[in-house]
Amino acid sequence: MENDKREEFRYNPDVNYDEAIMQQQRQIENEIVESQPLIGNKEGLSVLMKDFDGDVVYQEKVKKLQENYSFLRRTRGDGNCFYRAFGFAYMERLLHDKNEFNRFRPLAEKSKDELVTLGFPQFTIEDFHSVFMEILDKVGDGCSVEDLFNAFNDQGYSDYIVVYLRLLVSGHLQKENEFYSNFVEGDRTIKDFCSQEVEPMGKESDHVHIISLTSTTQVPVRIEYMDRGTASSINHHDFPDGSNPQLYLLYRPGHYDILYM
Repeated sequence: MENDKREEFRYNPDVNYDEAIMQQQRQIENEIVESQPLIGNKEGLSVLMKDFDGDVVYQEKVKKLQENYSFLRRTRGDGNCFYRAFGFAYMERLLHDKNEFNRFRPLAEKSKDELVTLGFPQFTIEDFHSVFMEILDKVGDGCSVEDLFNAFNDQGYSDYIVVYLRLLVSGHLQKENEFYSNFVEGDRTIKDFCSQEVEPMGKESDHVHIISLTSTTQVPVRIEYMDRGTASSINHHDFPDGSNPQLYLLYRPGHYDILYM
């Protein structure tokens, strides 16, 4: 029998093997995430059937989804997907809706001063607001969808837009502190919640973030929820309740993508 050429494993009591394994796993996960585009191409919704090949529960839900939607645009699963999906989908809509652009632009322009009034340092938010307005004005000037797509896939531009949307959410939550404090569990204040769960990049979003962003921008959104419930139906929620949605997002546990009719 040939000698085993593999290096013999020798236990080192000074090495934290659990931490080493977790670090390796995080590295693999990060490499997978970074291989995904920040915003994907528009695809037929049938791609989801391939994603769930052999999964009867999810395939039935995809069929239900296809009754109302035709296309999907994926976003990178990096914890910022809700903000990135919202930002791209809304600006893409503004390319074809001049009235909505004219409503939103003044609101976006003055939002920086409102954040400063709430106590955000001007020097901190200036650059993020500037980039946000730069991309918004390109939309107002009639840039192509491809130009917008390229901007959102430029890490610098894209992340600055995400940061500014996070700041808008944080500002709105703090401004309406009395109302939103009912959504915060434990002994945390709204300011604590914002600094820990809203402002940091990579922090995932839930209902309170969505309610806040749709309220402060006055942009209604419908979210279709696809999970592993036994029923073949898909539930949706409009933010705010009873609104006429401008944007449509697909939620699968921990992730948001963009839907198109």
